[in-house]
Amino acid sequence: MTKSHSTPTFRPLYEQIKILITQSLVAGEWRPGEVIPSELELASRFKVSQGTVRKAIDELAADNILVRRQGKGTFVATHTEEHTQYRFLRIVELSGKKEFPVSELLHCERGKADSIAAERLGLKRGAPIMMVRRLLRFSGEPVILDDICLSATLFKGLNDALIAEFEGTLYSLYESRYGTRIIRAEERIRAVVADETVTGLLGIPPNAPLLDIDRVAYTYGDQPVEWRVSRCNTQHHCYLNDLG
Repeated sequence: MTKSHSTPTFRPLYEQIKILITQSLVAGEWRPGEVIPSELELASRFKVSQGTVRKAIDELAADNILVRRQGKGTFVATHTEEHTQYRFLRIVELSGKKEFPVSELLHCERGKADSIAAERLGLKRGAPIMMVRRLLRFSGEPVILDDICLSATLFKGLNDALIAEFEGTLYSLYESRYGTRIIRAEERIRAVVADETVTGLLGIPPNAPLLDIDRVAYTYGDQPVEWRVSRCNTQHHCYLNDLG
């Protein structure tokens, strides 16, 4: 009988340092908005060259996990910084003009994960979840209806009042209140027609065309923490993705 042998995999040293820095972020050693140790300090800590640390930090900065500030150091990125405001918001006017929407909370209630929510969030079917529904208005016009699912265990204590009173985005709330930072998201986009509930909330005719965006957002370690479905009225708006 022939034995199969796994092939050893080689990981560049800077990638190993990138993983170690990320593990420290996961452990909460450096919180969002805090400065991390200098390249020299990290090089000494990990017993590698400063150049290796610099390359690891460069990649983490490119991934929007860290941010360099000239003359101040390298900081853990946050969702409150101006340059990150539109990172996860792709709906703009047809002209391409960007506008930050006003959020109108419709409800926040506790429920149980069905098979789809469980699959999206990596939970067991029937696990407790929080279900948030809100409208996003652009220049006073309702454009997006969001249905959001979150683990009730991870976001313990989340309620209508907490969301309504928080000044900032939901991702900023996750970060500041629960220590959960959204690192990346995967989106599935398709065209749908509006059902009766959506037409009433968005103020559009029955069976009007909509853009349906199914998004799963992840924190460190590729852990899914939020699933949202956004129905977008594209009569005066579009989805803009800069591929440059």
